[in-house]
Amino acid sequence: MTKITKFNQLDFRQTKFLLSAPNIYNMPTDEGLEIAFAGRSNAGKSSALNAITDQKNLARSSKTPGRTQLINIFQVNNHLSLIDLPGYGFAEVPLAVKQEWQKSLGEYMQQRKAMKGIVILMDIRHPLKPLDKQLIDWSLESNLNILILLTKADKFKRGAQKNQLLRVKNDLPKNKAINIVPFSVLKKQGIEESINILNSWYDQYLSEEALHQ
Repeated sequence: MTKITKFNQLDFRQTKFLLSAPNIYNMPTDEGLEIAFAGRSNAGKSSALNAITDQKNLARSSKTPGRTQLINIFQVNNHLSLIDLPGYGFAEVPLAVKQEWQKSLGEYMQQRKAMKGIVILMDIRHPLKPLDKQLIDWSLESNLNILILLTKADKFKRGAQKNQLLRVKNDLPKNKAINIVPFSVLKKQGIEESINILNSWYDQYLSEEALHQ
């Protein structure tokens, strides 16, 4: 018998750029479901967003990491938005600019009620830097769904990927809210699995909304 999924399947190919905001006070109404994408400035955040939405230039990537200075909002449908947060920990920009990024990121993560999930991107060769761990700890304390993408997985062979995945799992708290996926845009690895996880979050959101009606 064919297993029937209960997911409300999302068509991420319909995702559209909505707007860029310097802070949360210039963002759309705080409602619906927002899934934030965050990570170090060289982790491949824009490339991952483009791969998941199957669009080449939805999120603009730069040869110089850290050029995303604004909160970028992408609308999947009337209920769901993907939020591209400023990268952290790498960009060669003035200190004042870094401090403004940090402020915007902190305000969004602490005050935005629509944020229910976070995708944290880490280079598979250099995972769990101090800022990554802080972000994971904060997300767990905030009861967020967490998807960790170990990007640039093509840099490792499959055996090395599995070893690194196990190491990351062992270094993190045992929590059902955490999903970890080796991810490679080049090899199209982990894209379908990531989409299924995001679909499950959306399904969870719709179920919770139905209970409150």
